[in-house]
Amino acid sequence: MPLTPEAQAEIEDARATPRQTLRAVSEGMEAHLYTAHPVLDHGFVRVIDYMGDDAAIVQAARVSYGAGTKKARDDAGLIRYLMRHWHSTPFEMCEVKFHVKLPVFVARQWIRHRTANVNEYSARYSILDREFYIPEPDALAAQSTVNNQGRGAVLEGAEAARVLEILKSDAMRAYDHYEEMLSQDGQQGLARELARMNLPANVYTQWYWKTDLHNLFHFLRLRADAHAQYEIRVYAELMCKLVADWVPAAYAAFEDYRMGGVSLSGKGVEVLKRRLAGEAVTQDTSGMSKGEWREFVEVFG
Repeated sequence: MPLTPEAQAEIEDARATPRQTLRAVSEGMEAHLYTAHPVLDHGFVRVIDYMGDDAAIVQAARVSYGAGTKKARDDAGLIRYLMRHWHSTPFEMCEVKFHVKLPVFVARQWIRHRTANVNEYSARYSILDREFYIPEPDALAAQSTVNNQGRGAVLEGAEAARVLEILKSDAMRAYDHYEEMLSQDGQQGLARELARMNLPANVYTQWYWKTDLHNLFHFLRLRADAHAQYEIRVYAELMCKLVADWVPAAYAAFEDYRMGGVSLSGKGVEVLKRRLAGEAVTQDTSGMSKGEWREFVEVFG
């Protein structure tokens, strides 16, 4: 259960109390505000606050105060121009604050994106819940034989059952010991900041994560990619849906130019020109390394 009944009641109360504002609002994001969207077995993502919309990006680029005579298609065209030419500053005018509940090992990967403001639930002052990420059987994969950071074939049968049992039993045993060390029953009990160090990396934590749209797009480009680790990718994929409702024109440009586009080196551009001219270019005559050539062929055949 991602949320307690008390937390859900608090969300429903917040959503039931609309407030008048003079600032620009995004109807798409208003529909998501405060709502907890489940991720994995115990996690969630919810929007706590946001600032700006597609118009804010356009206003920043034009340094204007109103919509003027420009039409929506003109704004979308400008946003696509900004995305196409890597003009990042206008996208920084939009910000969003998420409340995320996630496993610790996902949080430690996520925190590598340092261009954000983060406030994490403190296990120095509070006691973590007995909640652990246990993968679904189809997410249990062996180590890839060709990629040190990737997964291979899915484990099956007795091997999958053995791994799941190890994950569950180890997590429960560690939490039992965590509770024992914290116990005040007839003893002083170990400090919370020390007792937490024995907990496994699949225990859940929570944080507020605030960032601007430019840096959020960078996060999503990397973490919603098919090659990203599954456990962080499902968070990023959900956030993509939220952002698409928040700033639809900006997200469409991002999806086209960043998620669906490719970057070419100078050598790549030259090889493409030679191919278009009818020349049969090989890796040996391309000037590219084997890795560069492989990536080029994967895109252009």
